[in-house]
Amino acid sequence: MFENLSEKLELALKRFRGQAKITEDNIQEALREIRRALLEADVNLHVARKFTDEVKEKAIGTEVKGSLLPEQVIVKIVYDELVKLLGEKQSDIQFSAHPPTVILIAGLQGSGKTTFAAKLAKSLRKKGRQPLLVAADIYRPAAIEQLQSLGKSISIPVYTNDSKDPVNIAQESIKYAKRMIRDVVIIDTAGRLTIDEKMMNEVQNISNAVNPNETLFVCDAMIGQDAVNTARAFHEKLQITGIVLTKLDGDTRGGAALSVLSVVGKPIKYIGTGEKIDGIEPFHPERIASRILGMGDIVSLVEKAELEVDTKKAEKLEQKIRKNQFTFEDFLDQLKTIKKMGSIRDLLSMLPGMDKALKNVNVDDKAFSRVEAIILSMTKEERENPKILNGSRRKRIANGSGTTIQDVNRLLKQFEDMQKMMKNITRGGRSRILQNLRIPPGFGN
Repeated sequence: MFENLSEKLELALKRFRGQAKITEDNIQEALREIRRALLEADVNLHVARKFTDEVKEKAIGTEVKGSLLPEQVIVKIVYDELVKLLGEKQSDIQFSAHPPTVILIAGLQGSGKTTFAAKLAKSLRKKGRQPLLVAADIYRPAAIEQLQSLGKSISIPVYTNDSKDPVNIAQESIKYAKRMIRDVVIIDTAGRLTIDEKMMNEVQNISNAVNPNETLFVCDAMIGQDAVNTARAFHEKLQITGIVLTKLDGDTRGGAALSVLSVVGKPIKYIGTGEKIDGIEPFHPERIASRILGMGDIVSLVEKAELEVDTKKAEKLEQKIRKNQFTFEDFLDQLKTIKKMGSIRDLLSMLPGMDKALKNVNVDDKAFSRVEAIILSMTKEERENPKILNGSRRKRIANGSGTTIQDVNRLLKQFEDMQKMMKNITRGGRSRILQNLRIPPGFGN
């Protein structure tokens, strides 16, 4: 996410290394590079200029105190301005005091509206809501079937009827939601171009008929300024309340995310981070700014873990580790939990500095699938006691998992090493491990 922009901003900020103080002279070239980096990221020209002017104004008037370095001061100023540019604080869905809350989804063709509708429904259900999906796209072939399939996969009902009028479908869905006690109605509308006046009038008529609490404009983050301009055109017709940027995990530039609030005046509420049905995140400006500057996003990583980790299972697992009883069965459970959290690359990129470290590294999520296949090819007895895995058993497992004996041996060796490490930690080996890491004795005790 935003790799190109992050790299160029880092190069620009490096100019302050070795400087004794911040002056108009030494900041000028750095700001020129920052502006160039923003423009190459497809950030709106006016937004880029205003951003660098704000940074300059704050930087020149800032005194570098104590042990702080000019580079650190500039990074803090740039971070603060990025947060401001992205929206300062998270913008939540505004729920109606008189259910159901109606959320209208609009956008261009192919922007990912239908998938987002299902992702949002699942996300809201995790928070205790009872959503209803509404198939109001009567034009795209198989659009209704796609939403029904997604709804079935997440066990959320989808409203459809035989009407060929999207306005009628939307109105009737709200009556249905009230009868079925569903407190959120998510209406998936057809994709449309802003130059298609008939289709734009139609979505406006849907909005007027249902009076939505939220109107979310869904756009592909990778189209940059086009996404921003289209959002503005939709806003003039619909009065959108928030923006959803899909495919943000594949956006190396970030132009749409950095420009849309300033140009349209409406906040980004959600971002799409993958094709999986769980690939959705609330938009947190301060966390995205941290990622852009290569400082990671530990808070989001922890939140993802908390959503997927079963507390009782975790406590039980801790006891097994303490008793040195961690088995392949437990390992398999941990793999499944990690896979639910998202792609490995995305998870690693949330750690400080890892975006840069992973730039030319191929992180293969399929490696997890191979490990999973090997473990599933073991019998229950073999998973509980890997010591019984002789040559013939290993050959059978390799054949059953579609891997090689070398792959099986490698996994067994890694698992054995992991068990030894756990044994050291639980038997007072912690001090020895800390010494090996050159951490002072008593640290963290």
